[in-house]
Formats: sequence, structure tokens, C-alpha cells
Amino acid sequence: MTTITKESSIQDIVAECPESVEVFAQYGLGCIGCAMASYETLEQGAAAHGINIDELLKALNEKANSSDGPSNCGCGCG
Repeated sequence: MTTITKESSIQDIVAECPESVEVFAQYGLGCIGCAMASYETLEQGAAAHGINIDELLKALNEKANSSDGPSNCGCGCG
């Protein structure tokens, strides 16, 4: 089971759970590949884009732990 927190870096989230890109796109966070993603936390990124961190965190954790999420993607991220 993967647990994503407010302190998780955006880059680490995407590296560990590639399916999270779908959630980031749904919330308008298109900066997945930008330089800031390597050291910016999820909370910082959400604040910079005016996104509710609790909603984003819930959606990311649901994706990370869903049946179509990383545990079944074959990449070993879950």
C-alpha cells in the first residue's frame, strides 16, 4: 500500500506511481516535469496553484491504492 503525504515531493509521487499523472492533470497541475517538481512538496505545489490539498491528497491516495493503480501496473511501484 502506497501512502502519499503533503510532504511527499511531486517528483517522487510520479516516480513511484506513474498513474498519479492522471490525477495531477485533473486538478490542473501540469508542472509534473518542471524543475520545481523535483524539490517542491505536494502541499507547496497545491498552494501555488490554489488547489485544495486535502482533496488532491485524497484523490492521489485513492489512485495509488486502487485496483487500476500502481499495484497492478506492472512497474513495481505499489
